[in-house]
Amino acid sequence: MTATLGDDHRPRRTGGHAPAVPIAEGQPVMDGVAGVDEPHGGSARCASGPLGGQGEPQLDGAAGDDARPVPPTDLRLVGPAVAAWLAALILLGAGAVPAYVTAVVSLSAAFVLLTRPMLRALVHSGHAETGWGGRPDSARSSPARGDGSPPDDAARRGSADDPDRHRMPGGRVGVVAVLICVAASALGVALRLTAVGSGPVRALAKRDSTARLEAVVTGDPKVIAKTGAVHHRETVIVAVRVEEADQEQVRVPVLVFAADPAWKQVLPSRRVGFTARLATPQRGELLAAVALVRGPPVALGAPSSAQRAADRIRVRLRAAASGLPGDPRAVLPGLVDGDTSLVPPDLADAFERAGLTHLMAVSGENLSLILGAVLGLGRLAGFGRRAGPLLAGAAIIGFVIVARPSPSVLRATVMGAIALIAVVSGRERQGIPALCGAVLLLVLLDPGLARSYGFALSALATAGILVLAPPWRERLSARMPRGLAEPLAVAAAAHAACAPVLVMLGAGVSLVAIPANLLAAPAVGPATLLGVFAAAIAPFSLHAARLIVVPAGFAVGWITGVARFCARVPYAVIGWPNGLAGVALLLAVIAAAAMALRRPLPRRIAAAALAGVVLVVVGIRLFAPPWPPRGWLFVTCDVGQGDGLALFTGPGQAVVVDTGPDPRPMDRCLHDLGVGTIPLVFLTHPHADHIDGLPGVLRGRTVGAIVVSPDTDGEERRLLPGRTTRPAAPGELWTVGPLTLTVLGPLNTVRVTPRDTGTTVNNTSVVMLAHWPGLSVLLSGDVEIEAQRELLAAGVPTAQVLKIPHHGSSHQDPAFLAAVHARIAIASVGADNDYGHPAPSTMTELTRLGERVYRTDRDGDVAVVRTSAGLAVVTRRG
Repeated sequence: MTATLGDDHRPRRTGGHAPAVPIAEGQPVMDGVAGVDEPHGGSARCASGPLGGQGEPQLDGAAGDDARPVPPTDLRLVGPAVAAWLAALILLGAGAVPAYVTAVVSLSAAFVLLTRPMLRALVHSGHAETGWGGRPDSARSSPARGDGSPPDDAARRGSADDPDRHRMPGGRVGVVAVLICVAASALGVALRLTAVGSGPVRALAKRDSTARLEAVVTGDPKVIAKTGAVHHRETVIVAVRVEEADQEQVRVPVLVFAADPAWKQVLPSRRVGFTARLATPQRGELLAAVALVRGPPVALGAPSSAQRAADRIRVRLRAAASGLPGDPRAVLPGLVDGDTSLVPPDLADAFERAGLTHLMAVSGENLSLILGAVLGLGRLAGFGRRAGPLLAGAAIIGFVIVARPSPSVLRATVMGAIALIAVVSGRERQGIPALCGAVLLLVLLDPGLARSYGFALSALATAGILVLAPPWRERLSARMPRGLAEPLAVAAAAHAACAPVLVMLGAGVSLVAIPANLLAAPAVGPATLLGVFAAAIAPFSLHAARLIVVPAGFAVGWITGVARFCARVPYAVIGWPNGLAGVALLLAVIAAAAMALRRPLPRRIAAAALAGVVLVVVGIRLFAPPWPPRGWLFVTCDVGQGDGLALFTGPGQAVVVDTGPDPRPMDRCLHDLGVGTIPLVFLTHPHADHIDGLPGVLRGRTVGAIVVSPDTDGEERRLLPGRTTRPAAPGELWTVGPLTLTVLGPLNTVRVTPRDTGTTVNNTSVVMLAHWPGLSVLLSGDVEIEAQRELLAAGVPTAQVLKIPHHGSSHQDPAFLAAVHARIAIASVGADNDYGHPAPSTMTELTRLGERVYRTDRDGDVAVVRTSAGLAVVTRRG
């Protein structure tokens, strides 16, 4: 039971214990170890013990010897923590020499400030003995007052015998602490940069040499899929510690970029051998080299027993969740142990747009819930004040091993450990000192965290909850129920604190993040705790774990439903300049709004302006051409750098030709068109920018035959497990509803291989003429000059619309473009692509031919519709 003073200065009783230490973004932990609680600077409070409970607390000023005021928030570590972080952030990019210089200068300045009072004491001591100019000290003694009373306090402080005279002022102590922490941070950066910047591994990297390495894996493999490329490529990134390079003993960090899928299976702590070409890392990275590896790793030792146990837990949890529906099955392991390998790209995108990415992978929030549950169970089991926290400490260690030490987990772990130490020692717990202590300790131990966006987001979100949420909660409580004001303040504070970093990353400004977090919050606790319980049970009883994950699946299903719904809200994310300019603009807007809203008149003006913007946006949505436009027949979807086409065959039905490089935009386009049934899918040729979006087409839709190029190398099969394809053949005729498709090419049947050039594969594209009553479209794939001339020689048909070959590249035959006699030309192309598409020469030629040219990078989705007056084109941005 805690007593607080409300705004009316009357005692108000609230349940709970001592002030809590938040270790996660918005989730409380039981028994005062972690969570969002009353701010120390707000209302008076006290508790009877570290975890509360024994006896009745007394209000400030109440009767009793134990009554004492709650001290203000301790901010002494803020300066040192921020200074150490900034020093590491800057010096990592500056180099080892500036780091050493900074360490020496900072330490020297701290030494001067520390020794200055001592030097003054020595000087004053000497003067006291001899006096200035040799006069005896008695001649300089402060005279007594006229009434014979002792000298006043001011005169007394002038005496050399006063010990307070030589005490360092509080401000100087803070400056010294900052300088020492800057020196420690700079020295740590310098030593690490020196270690990775010298030695045999860096020497090999500078020569771009190939070496035989033996290393210990230090992190989980991460798979990066390159979309939009000619061929689909997956790169496995693994952090290792090299311990032997060409039979020479070393111990330096290296980042492996591997092409072989066998690298996906390596576990942390396993010793492996491999041959790699070494390259120098980017400036500011604490790496001795970057290793480019083609072959698989050779196992030289088994992982540690702890890592094997952690892997068994992760594997068994995936097995237990295998019976859940698609979205919960993919997200539950990520929520519990950070395994996001099953999360499809479109769902990951939905979580990002909705501002819920922190829920899809483990973070401090997970740890706070686990600690709360462990402490609660410990109390129910009768554990003492010390045994419960010790059990929670063991839970922290297990959590870090299973979930892996990501930046947010490390930050939460250190904060949780600090809170548990406070519980065991009976000390008061405050969130801001714990956060600053965690930041300071982690940056000093691992300076690379200073440049981690994940670490910055985690720390800023926690700081926002600690600093901004309490006053916001109190203000909101005056206008709404406290049960709603609490989560709203927490969500808003975390989002506001993280917004500058998100803008720096180019994520834009989310308008749905706060309501999305409010809607998802009730399900986070049950989903996490049930998932953790299932993970703990799964290694021993898979059947029991499968029963436990059923209710967890309902909770996760609610979270994923919120993510998908909020991601589809119009203007869920608004564009914003990225980089430092975008951050500066955002901070300026926030500052201006904060100052303006302090007064009633600017508040009314801002409300009126906001209402006007909302009315304009709503008006645009209401009076803009509807989507999908009535009478649409052909849509070129904005899928980025690639092709994705939808051809109308009836209400809710369409034939799909190519699927783009990413499942998400193609899925979005078909969803917006209301397409649920796809009788035919044509994949014109096996390049990633035409086929990698296929999972987005197949997801949740009824799909018929899948037709591929007769010359394909079979690359499409990796996207079609359990499904068969059939080759297209020139002269084939397909009729689906009002649509007739005639296959025109490829005319040369030569089986391609992955080693063939892009031009060779492009010329194997399936080329078709699509025809509806009143409309014809030439679908040209990526054919280039050679194939275009073959089609021209065979007699290319005319069409009203031309899907420009190969995204409008410069590899075009002007005679082929002219022979189509199109009135409308559409280039499916990605914004700011690396290929220079569409080429200015191609655009100039099409304009000369009198064709109206549309581009998906500028116009978004492009729909050709049939109206009573003829054909029309309707475009839609995003």
